[in-house]
Order: sequence, then C-alpha cells, then structure tokens
Amino acid sequence: MGKLINIGILGCASIAKRSVIPAILELKDLFNLAGIASREKEKAMDCAQQFGSLPFDYEALINEGDLDALYIPLPNSMHAEWIGKALDKGIHVLVEKSLATNFADVERLNNKAETSNLILMEHFQFRFHPQMAEIKRVLDSGVLGELRCMRATFGFPPFPDADNIRYQQSLGGGALLDAGAYPIKISQIILGNDLDVKAAKLNYDSARGVDIWGGGFLQQKNGPLFSEIAFGFDNYYQCNMELIGSKGKLTATRVFTAPPGFEAELILETSAGKEIIKVPAGNHFKNLLLHFNGLVKNTISADAEYAQNINQARLIKEFKTVSDE
Repeated sequence: MGKLINIGILGCASIAKRSVIPAILELKDLFNLAGIASREKEKAMDCAQQFGSLPFDYEALINEGDLDALYIPLPNSMHAEWIGKALDKGIHVLVEKSLATNFADVERLNNKAETSNLILMEHFQFRFHPQMAEIKRVLDSGVLGELRCMRATFGFPPFPDADNIRYQQSLGGGALLDAGAYPIKISQIILGNDLDVKAAKLNYDSARGVDIWGGGFLQQKNGPLFSEIAFGFDNYYQCNMELIGSKGKLTATRVFTAPPGFEAELILETSAGKEIIKVPAGNHFKNLLLHFNGLVKNTISADAEYAQNINQARLIKEFKTVSDE
C-alpha cells in the first residue's frame, strides 16, 4: 500500500468542498487529509470541522502542516505565489486550472518542480473520466475513417454573483483562463501537443476588464488536422466535442463536466445510422487523485505532466497574442 500522502487544501473553494475533498476522503488508503487553510480563521475552522481535519492559515499549512502534497483551488492570480512557496518546502502540488496567469510563471514553476523532482499537475479532471478512454477507443477503431477535424465548446450562462472571481481582472479572471482552458486542453489530448493558434478572438467586458467569450482555430504544425473551439461566460450552456472523420462523426455532449454517478452518452453517426454509446459512470476526481498518487510515488512518470503544463500555457499565451493582433 505504501505510505499515506499527507495532503493539504489551500482554500475553501466550492470545487474543493463539493468534489475534491470528498474524493480524497474516499481514498483513505492513499491519502491523509492533513489540513485545510483559509485566510479567514472561522472559515478554516468550519471547513476543517466539516471534513474532520485541522484548520490553518495559508502560511501555517505550508510551514507547519507536515505535508507531502498540496491542492490549490485559489483564484488564478494567487496560484504562482503559493505554488512557489510549496515547491520551496519540497511539497508536491495539484493546482486548479489555469496553472498561472502567464507563460513566464508557468515555465519558471514547472522548471523548479522538474529539477526538484516534485510533481506539478494541473487539475483537469475530465482527462480521467471513462468517456475519454471510450472516445479514444472509438477514434482508434477506425469507424470514423480518417479524422478531419474536431470542434469543442464550453460555455455557460452568466454567474449570478456580480463579484464572482471570474469577473475580476485582479484575480486572474476571464473566460480564456477558466472556460477556454478546457477546449484548448482537449485539443491537445486528441490532436497532440504539436499545435499552433492560427486564429483567436477574445471579447471583453470593458467595465470589468476581463474577456467574457471567445473562440479560435488551432492547427497542427506538421499535420493537416485542426480544432475549432468556442467558450464563454454568457453563452447558452454548451459542454461538447465533435470528432469529424471521413466516414463518421462522434459527439460527446457532457465531455468536461460529467459528474460522479452520471452515465455519459456518446453519439456515433455513420452511413449505417446513429448509435448511442453508453459509458459507465465514473468519478473522475478520484481517478485524477489515483493518477496524482502514482506521480508522487514515482510509479507513473511525470514527464508528460511537465510537458503538458508548458504546452497548455504556450497555447494560452499564443491565443492572447493572436487575439490582440
């Protein structure tokens, strides 16, 4: 079984309380929830009590929490500072997307993690849902023929709270770093890291100073394939991906957010007709933590994670640059 990984939670964000901490507690043979931190003492105490852990402030959790690993669900603008502090203490890091607000910080922190033999992993849980394995199986089967292109969209209606962190420029808000990160990520999973941003458009809320919706065109550097993506905070809800081939099309309608217990459905269309492929329910938060456990314990190579961190940040940087041209 091996030593339990002592993991701390830096921030009481809803995704931590709703999904990640419960998954950690379910994996009690692999992880020990060593502490939960908040800037507000009462919030830390309430959250720690709810999950049977110990309350800390941010600095104390890193310096006194006896941690092997840290999960960071803070606003984007705070990621770089606290990733750096954790790595300096020899602590492995799992951080919510986006890893940092600029490429320079991602490159610096990624190099620090790699040279220190520490894990730095971006929390894209959809990578580990059973439907991703099924999508790859269908693609590899040849039933679609030769792949021609892919489309991916992730958008949702406006947030009800006007002071939501995603609307705040000072906190690293904006649709690209939040919603746009998903279709950019899945484009790499399907088409490979060998992509460039050829066209991009970000549309801004001038009062808030953040991008609210956008889209782009990513193309293989040394291949014929491309990805058309769209995302936003003021959209009709969309969470889908299409793979279009010479002989068929595969559609995933809940590709980024299929919750635990939800049986995803893939729609396969060919000349033979339409087939619904039902995918067994799975907890992608637990599956991600199992992967993270393997990385920390060195039973899984971290090389791919380091490469993904850099490539994701590069494409986000290119997206901003092309949109501003």
